[in-house]
Amino acid sequence: MSQLKSVKEKLRLITLLRLLKKSYTYEELSKITGLPITVLNRYVRGKVLPNSERTRELTQLLSQYVNLENEVKKRLRFDSRGFFDSMSVLSDTSLMTLLSEEIASRLKDVEIEKILTAATDGIPLAVHLGRELGVDVVYAKKKKEVGVEKFYEVNYVPSASGSITTLYLPSWALSKGEKVLIVDDVVRSGETQRALVDLCRQAGAEPVGMVFLVSVGDIVDRLREEYGIPVESIVALER
Repeated sequence: MSQLKSVKEKLRLITLLRLLKKSYTYEELSKITGLPITVLNRYVRGKVLPNSERTRELTQLLSQYVNLENEVKKRLRFDSRGFFDSMSVLSDTSLMTLLSEEIASRLKDVEIEKILTAATDGIPLAVHLGRELGVDVVYAKKKKEVGVEKFYEVNYVPSASGSITTLYLPSWALSKGEKVLIVDDVVRSGETQRALVDLCRQAGAEPVGMVFLVSVGDIVDRLREEYGIPVESIVALER
């Protein structure tokens, strides 16, 4: 095993422990792992890294206590109209790290050179995933920034608004032939994601996949059929 892979496995274990620490006490984790509370505390704080053998044993054990889909679902905050807030998911760095690893494993056979998202809620997932995949992240905004001379732009009508929205992407952000993964936190009807595909095509870049934290209804299947590319969602909610 390479030294880099070994370190990554150890860091993943620490991330697992930090996520579990939000639901379990040190006493409970000690009973699960058989390790003293002081040792677990040092792991969680990053003061000490376990050896490779202990890393493998603990990762196999603790992974049984983490279901990423359920972790996302229990953090979503719904209002009386059925709309939800995903901030408690996007702000949880341990959970986002594990989610990005899961998504990257699903896309291991897809060549990705850049990630494209729309400001602002898509940015946290895009950045975590970009770090995991080792690629840069760019994002389209709803206004032109001073200091940028040339933009790609697209108009679309979000289904819930009834008004025209425009996305702007600096022309330097995507290159011709670049293979692009489109990422967003939530997809409901797909208008924003289709607008991002349009921006890719204006730049001569190639959309090679889409990833969402939460999807609503059958939109993932519809986008997969429409574009013929991999489309992944961690959590699927009924409409």
